[in-house]
Amino acid sequence: MAKVQQITLVSLAICLSTLLGFAAAANPEEKFIVEGRVYCDTCRVEFETKISQPIKGASVKLECRNITNEKIASHSQDVVTDEAGGYKIEVKGDHEDEICEVSLVKSPRADCNEPTEVWRKARVVLTKADGVSGTYRFANNLGYMKKEALPECKKVLTEMGYFELQDEIGEEVEGHSTAP
Repeated sequence: MAKVQQITLVSLAICLSTLLGFAAAANPEEKFIVEGRVYCDTCRVEFETKISQPIKGASVKLECRNITNEKIASHSQDVVTDEAGGYKIEVKGDHEDEICEVSLVKSPRADCNEPTEVWRKARVVLTKADGVSGTYRFANNLGYMKKEALPECKKVLTEMGYFELQDEIGEEVEGHSTAP
């Protein structure tokens, strides 16, 4: 009989802890911190290179839309980036049934204010119901493109393997072979 009571108590404890876990996950006071960075794509290639530059004073915002009807469920105030182009957005509540994205709003740089096509928005998951614990969520970096690519971009992109090693008239660069 004592063994049956122990098993019953252990089972009850497991059920209660599971219910408490669900209650915590659905907590409207849940808080997340979304972090990311905004950069200037100095080579106009729509990705970061070693000569990309952080943008201080750029504005971003977070918007969450309902999954089924796509209506805006919540949004943040515009947030301004720091010296390193970084930002933090505090978000309250669980957003399991929403699609949340950080997007570019404005660049303070006249020479770098064209949003990249690929990195103008970054999706972030703002729920603990997906198995990810913790408060911090990290968004992909967002970028603006410089009006004209810097002269050193060709060298940087060649180092990355994006240009074949040929000079301007198509001659093979000395010391390198383009043959397979």
